[in-house]
Amino acid sequence: MENTKKRFAGKPLAVVFITIFIDLLGFGILIPVIPQLLANPRSPYYLLPVGWTYGQGLILLGFLLAIFPFMQFVATPILGQLSDRFGRKPILGLSLLGTCLSYVMFAIGIIQRNIPLLFIARAFDGVTGGNLSVAQAAIADITKPEDRAKNFGLIGAAFGLGFILGPYIGGKLSVPGIDLIGIGSFHALTTPSWFNAATPFWFAAILSFLNVLSVVFLFPETLHKFGDRVRIRLTQSVRNIVRAATLPELRTLFVTNFLFNAGFTFFTSFFSVFLINRFAYYGGLAGQSHIGDFFAYTGIWIAISQAVVTRRVSKVLSESQVLNFSYVFMGLATLAFFLPNRVWQLLLIIPFFAMFNGLSQANSIALVSRTAGREVQGEILGINFSIQALAQTIPPVLSGYIAASLTPESPIYISGAVILIAGVFFWAFYRKPKADLAAPASDAIPSH
Repeated sequence: MENTKKRFAGKPLAVVFITIFIDLLGFGILIPVIPQLLANPRSPYYLLPVGWTYGQGLILLGFLLAIFPFMQFVATPILGQLSDRFGRKPILGLSLLGTCLSYVMFAIGIIQRNIPLLFIARAFDGVTGGNLSVAQAAIADITKPEDRAKNFGLIGAAFGLGFILGPYIGGKLSVPGIDLIGIGSFHALTTPSWFNAATPFWFAAILSFLNVLSVVFLFPETLHKFGDRVRIRLTQSVRNIVRAATLPELRTLFVTNFLFNAGFTFFTSFFSVFLINRFAYYGGLAGQSHIGDFFAYTGIWIAISQAVVTRRVSKVLSESQVLNFSYVFMGLATLAFFLPNRVWQLLLIIPFFAMFNGLSQANSIALVSRTAGREVQGEILGINFSIQALAQTIPPVLSGYIAASLTPESPIYISGAVILIAGVFFWAFYRKPKADLAAPASDAIPSH
């Protein structure tokens, strides 16, 4: 152990990479499983008691999906301030332990068919799950300016890998008697008969606990000057939103990012429900397996887009030039999912959707960072995170009511429309600023 600890002492990035990867792995595991619990009456894991309607299940699903980003909106800036005051290592370790416990609670909630416990688990994970902001702070602590792009690129790589494997694992580990590897006539690693919808969450809990151990024993503290006088503001997330309205150079970008993230969240929240209803992706016990495969396929194309397309486009076009077309084409690609009536046709749309998603995600964050002056990077990125968290909170709730009142596929129409509105808004109102922003206000937000 001592030799291992010495090897990792100079390589905290390895632990940070694992942390972000497991974060996204856990998020991905949820995608194919949660809709089966509340939005698929044909699933053996359907939890709604007798007397509840399908529409009420969709509304409940919306609130369950919304509670995590809402608690993140409230708590993540506070965790960032605590890490500035007490160090990255203890806060990162505690947040990962909270994530581990939340997965255990969620698994127990599935087994006991206890819907309130599912909500408690997701809320608890939202409160403690500020792993990403603290991990980003740790990268900033140890990175030279000339290496920042390269090291922060690790976040994108971990995101992509987690989003590819998470849905696949969630889909496969929740189904008994299914082949984890099946190519042609070759089949191997059949899941045991006792696997069920709770199994992926036990798996995620074990990984999270191992990650806690890696932080405790292998991760060196990266903050060498603790902020003993850092003020802990419990309302920091709300202050971030208010502050956003006072920055004329960035106001258009913040509104655009809010609309884009809201539109994308309409998609991610209810696209599984769309698949279940439009393409009969229930298939008894194999429903979540098919959905997991689909999202893993999507993740592969998003990773290809970020690794290849985004880099090449950035060499010939500026961020604003890319966003002038990427938002609109992503909105159109989202609406194009309604055209196919066969699954293979649906798969043909994914590469285009992923490409414009990758271009929009990467260039929107880069443009915010470029517009902000060096002195206010922490403040501006903190504001942008709060805006994204708020944008991820509202759509799931609205989606539940829209799906219950209209059709289960309606939130996907809303998704495409909102992303298109983001593109039109950006094209109409964005103007290149004349200069970088000035220094932060006196009550500037601590980084993260």
